[in-house]
Amino acid sequence: MTELTPRFRWPLLAAGQAQKELYHNEALTAIEVLVQPVAESLGDNDPPTSPTLGRSWIVGSAPTGAWTGQAGAVASWTAGGWRFTVPVDGMAFWIADESLWAQRESGSWQLGVVSAASLAIDGNQVVGSREAAIADPVGGATTDAAARSAIAAILAALRSHGLIAS
Repeated sequence: MTELTPRFRWPLLAAGQAQKELYHNEALTAIEVLVQPVAESLGDNDPPTSPTLGRSWIVGSAPTGAWTGQAGAVASWTAGGWRFTVPVDGMAFWIADESLWAQRESGSWQLGVVSAASLAIDGNQVVGSREAAIADPVGGATTDAAARSAIAAILAALRSHGLIAS
């Protein structure tokens, strides 16, 4: 029996093993898929009819044909046919047809979702944690309708973007 790596289940070489090149080549094929990973699409259930060597797809929830039983897996077309990688949480792929990143989180793929504690541009934080709610302006001795309307619009925009609580 071949020993496998714990995370991606790639074949390991054993001392005195015959045909080591087969196991080595299989591991290199897997590495090629997962280093700088790109998938043509996310969620397709039907394998492409004429796949291109070296291309990958993230299988949908109800796969058919050669992808049957591989829901959510990374399907890669190689010279030896389809190779499947079982995804792990934290894995990320660039999805070519969406021009977005997809990340595996809690057992499912999340397309276009970016999680961060803050956003910095040129070393300056421009977005951080959500701030507390700010009430719309009311009352006051002198009411400026235009200013009040502008402030309400700014607060509404900040709420809609999730930057302040509602």
